[in-house]
Amino acid sequence: MIICGVRALALDIGEKRIGFAISDSQQSIAQPLKLYKRGSLAQDIDEVKKLVQEHDVSRIVCGLPKNLDGSLGKKAEAIVEFARKLEEKASVPVDLWDERFSTDEAHRIFDMHAYKQKKRKPFIDMMAAQIILQGFLDAQKKG
Repeated sequence: MIICGVRALALDIGEKRIGFAISDSQQSIAQPLKLYKRGSLAQDIDEVKKLVQEHDVSRIVCGLPKNLDGSLGKKAEAIVEFARKLEEKASVPVDLWDERFSTDEAHRIFDMHAYKQKKRKPFIDMMAAQIILQGFLDAQKKG
């Protein structure tokens, strides 16, 4: 259920960086927000909590990198654990959303606009987070 007047925040969590995307206040359109270089677990969670406060976030969506067969590998299990700890500390609901192919889709978008690999690198994780969030928002409207 979407609550109007507050935003959703999405995370594309990688080993070195986290890409963030944010929704509009009606939770209908996602846009890239920022790229964050990961630190310790506590630092990562503090960064998310800061964004929750700054942007009036009521829901967090973490991309879940499932295997092609839908199973969870080591990376996905680490994301599940991160999301569990984040929900405890951030005091807002955290959803997991299948992110299979979100980074591939982000690369396709950059390919369509002829962005060179070096130019797109800082933006890929934010674009992937935007794709994750838009998919989540669209599914909520249908549900």
